[in-house]
Amino acid sequence: MSLPDVASAHREELQDFERAILASQTQIESWFRAQWRHHHAPFYGSVDIRNSGYKLASIDMNLFPGGFNNLNPVFLPLASVAAQDAVERACADAQSVLLIPENHTRNTFYLQNVYALCSILRHVGLDVRIGTLNPEITEITTLETALGDHITLEPVQRQGNLLQLADGFTPCMILLNNDLSGGVPEILQGLEQTLLPPLKAGWTTRRKSTHFQAYNQVASEFAQLVGIDEWTINPYFEVCSGLDFTSHEGENRLAETVERLLQRIQHKYDELGIQDKPFVIVKADAGTYGMGVMSVHSAEEVRGLNRKKRNKMAKIKEGLEVSEVIVQEGIYTYETLNGATAEPVVYMMDRFVIGGFYRVHQDRGPDENLNAVGMHFVPLQCNIASLDTQSAEEAASKREFKPWEQLGIPQTENVTQARDCESIRLYVYGVLARLSLLAAAIELENMSEPAV
Repeated sequence: MSLPDVASAHREELQDFERAILASQTQIESWFRAQWRHHHAPFYGSVDIRNSGYKLASIDMNLFPGGFNNLNPVFLPLASVAAQDAVERACADAQSVLLIPENHTRNTFYLQNVYALCSILRHVGLDVRIGTLNPEITEITTLETALGDHITLEPVQRQGNLLQLADGFTPCMILLNNDLSGGVPEILQGLEQTLLPPLKAGWTTRRKSTHFQAYNQVASEFAQLVGIDEWTINPYFEVCSGLDFTSHEGENRLAETVERLLQRIQHKYDELGIQDKPFVIVKADAGTYGMGVMSVHSAEEVRGLNRKKRNKMAKIKEGLEVSEVIVQEGIYTYETLNGATAEPVVYMMDRFVIGGFYRVHQDRGPDENLNAVGMHFVPLQCNIASLDTQSAEEAASKREFKPWEQLGIPQTENVTQARDCESIRLYVYGVLARLSLLAAAIELENMSEPAV
């Protein structure tokens, strides 16, 4: 796969941005190392990025990523090295892991994600088993994934403050791949075992607006470091609460928020001579899977929502009602793959970029949410294919693991030595993703565990 095409009208702006990032590469990597001495990275995460050429920014940060099956298989050694580092930092003596996935067992592509994640952890040498909180699964159950692989789910039990399986398997560490949208189950509360991500990372307590408040801090410091306009990497946003989409409650307040943000974006567009029409994304402040999301170009669109759109916005995963939304500056995506709109998604473990893919949608435009029915995924391809397990493990043992090098980017201030456009683009995406990861670390540090 070659890189997606970038609209010619914005290609030069993108190249200017890439050159600015590469020119400061040494300072950037030094800065990240300093940040990770003060902040503890989440175990894993994925970041959605939008690229308009004149603006590249993270628009969402998922702390329970569910698309490991969409990564290029050649990334497995790199992912395993990062996983080993993450596990050692979380639980130095860990030999076993209990993975707890989402309850939706009919989504075979999600099951493939579980299989892929287990493969990464087993590649590290961990004894990995899959526990389930699904009340419908009362005995050991084997399920087939989308690609014909198989995973075995086992009901979890609790003995005192320990989580176990029926045969007495008591893991050192419990890894959640369940975002707790429906609440925090009592069985997970007060455990003595290492539980990652922490319960406060779930959507029971976490809010997207809280993440972007932390991101404001990170983006501001990074922009000063590199010498760029912070706006180019940071979308404006506001929060609107007290909503009931079914009864129209709060509709005018939401429309006013939309109008205010659109005017702010237009002012910035005028300042920079950008000809695009501003738009915003209205989405539930808690939740994932692309649910409860809509693109809005005017305040009147919010006031005039038809029944179908109101029903779409009223509830999200687990049937939870939406009463609070984040109104976020919309970023056009001017990348296309074979004529279809595309956006990069970057995956990380601990502090390291381990790969990613393009989310592609043939029927969605550059100003629409691509995380919708009809999307497909194209794994990133890059020079990481040359990395073998032995060399990766050796690098990790020496603490010389530098993912930006695995993306084909030389550690040098001489920009002209960068190997090719694909490596440059992927490095830039990795930088943006790590900014969001750092923001997530700060976000979690400032949060309390959910009340029980």
